[in-house]
Amino acid sequence: MQAITAHKQISKIVHQAKSNGKSVGFVPTMGALHHGHASLIDYALKDCALIIVSIFVNPTQFNNASDLDKYPRTLDKDLDFLAHYGDKVVVYAPTATEVYGSEVSSTPYNFGAIEKVMEGEHRPGHFDGVGTVLNLLFRQVNPDKAYFGEKDYQQLAIVRKLVEKEKLPLEIIGCPIHRQEDGLAMSSRNARLTETQLAIAPFIYEVLQYVKNNFDTHSALQLRKYVSAAFEKKEGLELEYFEIANIKNLSTLSRKRKNQQYRAFLAVYAGEIRLIDNIALN
Repeated sequence: MQAITAHKQISKIVHQAKSNGKSVGFVPTMGALHHGHASLIDYALKDCALIIVSIFVNPTQFNNASDLDKYPRTLDKDLDFLAHYGDKVVVYAPTATEVYGSEVSSTPYNFGAIEKVMEGEHRPGHFDGVGTVLNLLFRQVNPDKAYFGEKDYQQLAIVRKLVEKEKLPLEIIGCPIHRQEDGLAMSSRNARLTETQLAIAPFIYEVLQYVKNNFDTHSALQLRKYVSAAFEKKEGLELEYFEIANIKNLSTLSRKRKNQQYRAFLAVYAGEIRLIDNIALN
């Protein structure tokens, strides 16, 4: 399998597929592919005849230069990983210039309240970068549907808002979190974890499961205190934030309301590696 680097060529492939009556799905990634990405492709193949997988480490969504530098780049391995899909999958691996042109910069968006909490609060400018690159990629690829994992649940909400704001003829599909057997959510960042960190990281999911199992009987304040105390005692993991939020607007839960759905969200550092996860509570 070879990667296509020119957006004109990927546009031509998509146009030809659509002209032949085929639906086109899109799975945007930053590479270092794993079985979580494969699950997105498998979901997409249920709906679409051709899947475009982009591999592009987007510089404008990193507010930490060191994190950008250290982000794993494994294009050859990624192509081998996807080879068994054959001609059902086409890889688009552009350069920054191919995506952005001569000026690599993000467009400021106003996504409303959903961009100001959790990831938005702790990673200034992050969602502007996400929105900018996805708007550009959506227009270059022109898919019928695009698939995103619910591990980045807040990002999924941002992407839906982006499509609405830009009036793009595109359906956004959220797919369940893909986990290792020990519960750790699959992420490209996991490749940077040491053996010791990999052994303790499943504690993140254990905590989320506790929150889910006790959501009906405990207040939000009680659960926040539990999570904070649990991570204070857990050597090797540092809690950055924990939130319980309404899934519609991601507003922080203060008091439970009937007929409302909630999720628990957290971000945790294992050394210098930042991991996020979330779980549906009701």
